[in-house]
Amino acid sequence: MNFNNKKYCIYGTGGFGREVLACLTDLLSSTGNNTKDNAVFMVADQFYDQPSVMNVPVIKESEFTADKYKVIIAVGDPHARKNIVEHLPKNTEYTTLIHPSAVVSQWVEIGEGSVITAGVIITCNINIGRHAHLNLHSTVGHDCNIGDYLTTAPGTNISGNCTLGDCVYFGTNSSVRQGARICDSVTVGMGAVVVKDINEPGTYIGNPLKKLEKK
Repeated sequence: MNFNNKKYCIYGTGGFGREVLACLTDLLSSTGNNTKDNAVFMVADQFYDQPSVMNVPVIKESEFTADKYKVIIAVGDPHARKNIVEHLPKNTEYTTLIHPSAVVSQWVEIGEGSVITAGVIITCNINIGRHAHLNLHSTVGHDCNIGDYLTTAPGTNISGNCTLGDCVYFGTNSSVRQGARICDSVTVGMGAVVVKDINEPGTYIGNPLKKLEKK
């Protein structure tokens, strides 16, 4: 982690935002620091309704200045996360959090603003883009190339040699066969099994996997 004079700013006070706070707390505790003095939450002005969450101050987005904070976008939806990044100031600094219990080899590249939570395993020769979220006990196998704004819910298993586009979301306990290619803007439902390439954006569910058609 990059410790400097800036405080950590967690965008979002929802469930994942609070889980990110727990991750940050574990990281800071190893340095003798605490989240109360070194972190804030941030929300869009229209959602501001309380001055603190879990004893950590909450600021409005209109109060944010890039010279005071380094940001983690703790919003699960990949497209929402992308939109937030695009409208924050261009000089915003983003920080990457990797929980102490995560296993990440030295042969892994992870883009800025990403969050790697407890129990995650990322093996070798893997590139992961910016603002990725890998939730509890997800795994990524060797030689994967992953775009920006990935989200894995807990227990996702991505096998080796997979190629994933931007804004891909995996539901809890979903899995991906080795060598599969998935295009941008794909949602894979809870427990779904990807055994072949996905070339069209959309939501896919089940085993065998099928596209969920809009009604």
